Amino acid sequence: MTADLLKSLLEGRLTDPDTGERLVVPTRQVVIAPSLRAEEAPLVRALGMGRRLALVADPTTWSALGARISGALAAAFTIAPVILPEHPHADMETVQQVRARSSVAEGLIAIGSGTINDLAKYAAHLDRKPYACFATAPSMNGYTSTNAAIMAEGVKKSLPATAPRGVFIDIAVFCRAPKRMIAAGFGDSLCRPCAQADWLLSHLLLDTPYRSVPFRLLAEDEAALLGNPEALANGDVTAMTRLARMLVMSGFGMALCGGSYPASQGEHLIAHFLEMRGDSAASASFHGEQIAVTTLTMARIQERILARNRLSLSPSTVTEADLVAYYGPEVGAACWSSFQPKALDAERAEALNARLERRWPEMRDALGAVSRPVADLEAALGRVGAPVTSAALGVAAGAYREAVLHAREIRDRFTFLDFAAESGGIPVEAII
Repeated sequence: MTADLLKSLLEGRLTDPDTGERLVVPTRQVVIAPSLRAEEAPLVRALGMGRRLALVADPTTWSALGARISGALAAAFTIAPVILPEHPHADMETVQQVRARSSVAEGLIAIGSGTINDLAKYAAHLDRKPYACFATAPSMNGYTSTNAAIMAEGVKKSLPATAPRGVFIDIAVFCRAPKRMIAAGFGDSLCRPCAQADWLLSHLLLDTPYRSVPFRLLAEDEAALLGNPEALANGDVTAMTRLARMLVMSGFGMALCGGSYPASQGEHLIAHFLEMRGDSAASASFHGEQIAVTTLTMARIQERILARNRLSLSPSTVTEADLVAYYGPEVGAACWSSFQPKALDAERAEALNARLERRWPEMRDALGAVSRPVADLEAALGRVGAPVTSAALGVAAGAYREAVLHAREIRDRFTFLDFAAESGGIPVEAII
């Protein structure tokens, strides 16, 4: 059923459950198959990306798949390998390196997962070139998204980027990925209930836009994976195909919404804060491993807030001077620019409290309906081998607590971090 759903989406035959309009995604082709060996050149040729192609990889992804792709394409295309140093950073400096080294190429092909994908798609966006991806690991959900997570001006930002013309996933390659990366992909995918609750909260409280379609695309595969997460660790092809499809569909959900809203909320803010602040232990972990832990933190915060019968919001006390003093002049000013639009003054807090007085039971039911119990999420993550505490990431308790308490300051999204902070404080007992 879910394979048919993906096919229908690519062919423009699905309708939006909220509006009834036809859903259109910018990606032409997604192929998820047990093996893509000997299919590489026909797949790329069908995308019409030109004959001169840059293959963007790092030494690990080049060894895992890049050399094979280069050999398969060599007869039909002029190939320019762009092999970055091991563990490249998704920052503007590295983006410029990719642009310089792919300047003669007509199109870019990312061979890798999170960082490689973000660097290639953003470089392609800046140079107005087509881009495609051969995925090497089921470690993240950004393959089909139209945004890239890039460090710019000291702040991790979600920037508009080129949609891939094609995404190609060889399940045999995914099954050979390190088990940590497989667990990381599962961790990244399980942020769905927390991200959805955060996004829905902002809609119900602040009237910001919200759509249900990204979550409809994920429902069947999510339920199946939660029911048997061990299958992923055991290299089960069916389970791996479900995870690959779920990661692809999550990216399409972001593309349909014009941003990362359905898959990146409070849990991602905490992880981004750790990266911004240069936590060395966090930088040694995979993004999806961080999201596994931060998702559980957000789920605990949400669970505690939703248990309250009444809530009252206070005006925000964070000031521009606070952020400049804490982050420094440049980053502090950038954070204030993001934080200020959601900061509550006395008048706005009073209006929101009137809404909460009238509608909190109804809002609480709606938010609870899209959530999953913390215990269920933690058990599933543990069964697949993902970390479930900040200590398992190697992040000191104080540094992690600081990240949770300050993460809301770096982005304009109103999440349960803001809701908790302005209604009595973020519950520190939820920070594990």
